Amino acid sequence: MKGFKFAGIYAGIKKNGPRDLGLIFCDKPATAAALFTKNRVVAAPVILGKKTIKRGVCQAVLVNSGNANCFTGSQGLLDARATAAMVAKEFNIPEDLVMVSSTGVIGAPLPMDRFKSGVPRLKEEIGLKNKIPTGSLEDFAQAILTTDTCQKIVREKGSIETPQGPKAVSIMGIAKGSGMIRPDMATMLAYVLTDADLTATDLHQALLAANERSFNRITVDGDTSTNDTLLCLASGEGPACIRDDAGLTVFQNLLEKVCLKLGKMIVKDGEGATKVIQITVRGGKTQEDAFKAAEAIAHSNLVKTAIYGEDPNWGRITAAAGRSGAFVDPDKMDLYFEKIPLVLKGCWLGQAAEKKAAQVMKAPEINIVLDLNLGDKTDRFLFCDFSENYVKINADYRS
Repeated sequence: MKGFKFAGIYAGIKKNGPRDLGLIFCDKPATAAALFTKNRVVAAPVILGKKTIKRGVCQAVLVNSGNANCFTGSQGLLDARATAAMVAKEFNIPEDLVMVSSTGVIGAPLPMDRFKSGVPRLKEEIGLKNKIPTGSLEDFAQAILTTDTCQKIVREKGSIETPQGPKAVSIMGIAKGSGMIRPDMATMLAYVLTDADLTATDLHQALLAANERSFNRITVDGDTSTNDTLLCLASGEGPACIRDDAGLTVFQNLLEKVCLKLGKMIVKDGEGATKVIQITVRGGKTQEDAFKAAEAIAHSNLVKTAIYGEDPNWGRITAAAGRSGAFVDPDKMDLYFEKIPLVLKGCWLGQAAEKKAAQVMKAPEINIVLDLNLGDKTDRFLFCDFSENYVKINADYRS
C-alpha cells in the first residue's frame, strides 16, 4: 500500500513468544478518522486517541497486545502518552501525530521497559533513511492478536472515474477480534488504510456509514470491549483525489466491502466458534423493529447453543424476537433456514420440515430468515454459535 510501512515484533509483553508490539508508519501525515468504544469503562489509549484524532491527521500507530492498559488510573494515561512520545522521538515526528492502541488483560500496568526496548526495534524493522524494511504487514497483523487463531487482512481495489480518466483506489484492512465482540461501535481493533486522497470530513462520514453496516452488525458473545478502536488512514499517495459524490460513492462501497469482510472474519474466528450465521429479519414495521429483532436473536445464548447442537429450535428464535422490544405478531411470522420453511404464518410445519432444516445446519455457514410480515423494513446480523471451547478459552484467559 502506497504511503504505509509496517512492523511487528515480540517485545515481551505477552508471557510467551508470539509478536506483541506492532507499528503502522505513514511516510507523511495521513488524513485520519476514528471511532471508539461506547463502553463507559474506557482504556487509557482510547482516552488519548479521542483527543489525538480531533486534528484529523495521523502519521504513526503503535499497537500492543497482551495488556489492555485499562482500569490503570492516571498512571495508565501517563504510560499511554509516554509510549506515544517514544514513537515520536524515534521517528522525529510530533507526538500528537501518534495514535496508540492496546488490547489484552484489563487491570495490569503497562510494562514500560518492554516499550522502551521495543520501539527502537520497530524503527529498525520499518527501515527509514534508505534502509531496506524488514517488517511486514503480516508481522503487524500477528502482533495485535490475543485469543485470535488467525490474522485478519483484507484488500480491495477499485476505480474512480475522472475527467482525466479512471484513477485506481486501493483499500486495505487489518483487524483483531475473537472475544468481547458485540455491535456497539467497532467491537475490536481495526485499521483501514487507503492510498486515496480524501478530506477528514469525508473520511469520517464514510467510516461512520461503513461501521454501521458492518462492525455494528456482528456479535460473538455480546460483550463490548473497553478498548474498541476503528481507525482509517488515507495517505493520498495514490492517483485518486476524491472530492465529488460519484467518487465518494465508489470509495464508500469499497470501504464497506473491506469492513464487511473483516467483520465476517472476526465472527468466523469467534472464540470456540464452529459456525457463522446470518440472521435476516425482514417485514419489519419500522427499521428499529427489524434491528431490535435481529439483534436479540443474534445475542441469544439459547439460539447460539442450539445452532452449535445443529438443532433448528425455532421456538428460541421467535421467542428472542418477541422479547426484543420490536412490534411483532406471532401469527404472522415466517421462519426459514436457508430456503427451508419451518414456520409459516405462526404455524410450525412439522417434523419433516425440521429434519430438512437440521440438515442445513450441518454447514459451516447458515442463513436464517425471519419474516415479520408487518412492513417492508429489513436488517441483519452476523453471529456465531457457542461451544464448550468458548467457556474453556475464557476460563483460562488470565492463567
